[in-house]
Amino acid sequence: MPELSLSQAKTIIAAAFEKAAELNLKPMAIAVLGPGGNLKACECQDGTSLMRPKIAHGKAFGAISMGLGSRALFERAKQEPFFINAMNTLADGALVPVPGGVLVRDESGNLIGAVGITGDTSDNDEQCAIAGIAAAGYQADTGG
Repeated sequence: MPELSLSQAKTIIAAAFEKAAELNLKPMAIAVLGPGGNLKACECQDGTSLMRPKIAHGKAFGAISMGLGSRALFERAKQEPFFINAMNTLADGALVPVPGGVLVRDESGNLIGAVGITGDTSDNDEQCAIAGIAAAGYQADTGG
């Protein structure tokens, strides 16, 4: 299975921070997970709140665990909240079903990781994740 490297994870983070600066967004926390849900890298800008790294991880973890971008999980939560609550229970509360958790796919469509970003609105968080993933040469899958 293809693997997302630490160097690529750092490229994603740097580009996502650049996009956040371009859009003049609030301070961001970014978590990048490998294909098995293992943490590859996590960085928080100065001024992020205490919970932001956990939220970023939860967005990415939910996406990689369910195989869906967190936008799709968000829509599912609106339609079937009992299902997402059950999945969150199974995930020990680590699933954050709002936009900003984006799957990373290689050129063949293989799932190689996930990015979770939080700090601004969920839509802005997702936009930064997409920019970071593209900068690393991969395809972003938001689930939308």
